[in-house]
Amino acid sequence: MEPPENVGVPLQSAEKIILRWDSMASEEARERMIFDGDRHEIDRYLQAVDEIQRSMESATVTDDQSKAIQIAMARLEDEFRNILIAHTSPIETDSLVHSSSSVRSTSTSELHDDDDADSDEVSKEVELQEGEAESSTISRYRSTNSIRETDLIPSEAIYDLRSIAERMISAGYYRECVQVYGSVRKSAVDASFRQLGVEKLSIGDIQRLEWEVLETKIRRWIRAAKICVGILFASEKNLCEQIFEGVGTATDDACFMETVKGPAIQLFNFAEAISISRSRSRPSRLGFRRRRYFRGWRRRPRGILSEFENAVLREPSRIPVPGGTIHPLTRYVMNYISLISDYKQTLVELIVSKPSTGTRYSGDPTTPDMDFTEIEERTPLELHLIWIIVILQFNLDDKSKLYKDASLAHLFMMNNVHYIVQKIKGSPELREMTGDYYLKKLTGKFRQAATSYQRSTWVRVLYCLRDEGLHVSGSFSSGVSKSALRERFKSFNAIFEEVHRTQATWLIPDIQLREELRISCSELLIPAYRSFLGRFRSHVESGRHPEAYIKYMVEDLETAVLDFFEGYPVSQHLRRRSQ
Repeated sequence: MEPPENVGVPLQSAEKIILRWDSMASEEARERMIFDGDRHEIDRYLQAVDEIQRSMESATVTDDQSKAIQIAMARLEDEFRNILIAHTSPIETDSLVHSSSSVRSTSTSELHDDDDADSDEVSKEVELQEGEAESSTISRYRSTNSIRETDLIPSEAIYDLRSIAERMISAGYYRECVQVYGSVRKSAVDASFRQLGVEKLSIGDIQRLEWEVLETKIRRWIRAAKICVGILFASEKNLCEQIFEGVGTATDDACFMETVKGPAIQLFNFAEAISISRSRSRPSRLGFRRRRYFRGWRRRPRGILSEFENAVLREPSRIPVPGGTIHPLTRYVMNYISLISDYKQTLVELIVSKPSTGTRYSGDPTTPDMDFTEIEERTPLELHLIWIIVILQFNLDDKSKLYKDASLAHLFMMNNVHYIVQKIKGSPELREMTGDYYLKKLTGKFRQAATSYQRSTWVRVLYCLRDEGLHVSGSFSSGVSKSALRERFKSFNAIFEEVHRTQATWLIPDIQLREELRISCSELLIPAYRSFLGRFRSHVESGRHPEAYIKYMVEDLETAVLDFFEGYPVSQHLRRRSQ
């Protein structure tokens, strides 16, 4: 959908439009929804809101303006809720797996009582039934073995939701917007999850269950976990990013975690109760059956992790994110492993084998290399998490090649690896599981990317400020070629203006990292320009039209660097120097 034409609405007209849709004062406004009407009416209202917000930024705020923005935000909140409700329904999970009534329990005779029976029989039985269930899946969910996002809301509605969210958050109504979103989407996620048939069971409940009943519940949990990770959670994360990414600081992450928190906790709580029950069970025929089954069942969480690892490795998006900012895949993967780290105590007992990794001698260019010898003391679960991060980096390296500008490719890698490092540092559990050795490697990776960006960008700029080629030996003049000097200043001006215009539109979302890179850029540029200007300024100013060549003072460049990495276009021309 094309954005509305920015024709603008006069302030007085804007206030009238806002008041016309005040549901507290107008019966028509209470009965009708703006976003159910025609596009022209919607755009007029949004333009009116924009004009009110602009007027509040540029002048003393009047009572009328304050009242108008409050009315507008209340109205947009109602419209936001209405759009969400109109397009929200649970994912029909009965089309993904057999209903709970069709889950076949394994009879006692199928579980061999002989102590020497192969424990793989039960595991194979589980896999067979999973295969039968997956064969009935409709085409849009052809496999639950990888991330399969589905569009939860039509693109037209997403456009409207994002338009509302941008205005509410910019006006300071962040909390109201997030609360409305969370309440509506959480209900839909909970409803989808209930269809999967995962029950809330305590340790005592599990210990009292007959083995055949418990086995059925475990199978149902396995299917539910795969569907939640591969479809339900992935789709919700995608929807959050479509509506909120870039609108406010980590808004999409906050909304996603709030939306899926309940089902995610219930999934892990079931696994934790099973694990603890297993460790407390007495030696008995039933206890032996459970232990034998668990030897097969414990492979399933590792299977889910392996499927996720493969999905991250093969994630196919080939469109570079604008401005080299954080890729949605990076956010999703780090949220996923952060959730896993929260349940370390349970999963460390279930994940008992190391990941299957590539080696430096494999020669497979589609798989990253990983040598675990330096971190071999880590648990299998910790190695899986590290391996997922390695795979993510490998995929990001590949995506960085989509940028035609080498400087932007380095900036993209710096942004994404820095995000990974910050997520690890921000979670004590994840930091402990990752370990200092690998965290140092990641830190070195983003610093290397920052250095590569600086080299790629500033070498050609600083090349204009060299002395070589300016001095004329044997001349009766001052020994400096004025024509060469003028061309050198012209080249510097053109290249720096291009860098300024381009890199102002690039984005570093982390405020501290953005400021640190600006300082590094200034430390390269400003001393070199100040020195060059000090040595050669008089030679240019003694000639005609010096302002055509010395366009900028040092202070102008210092100000211009502050525009870098904000993600917004700037004026085509830098501010000219004052005489």
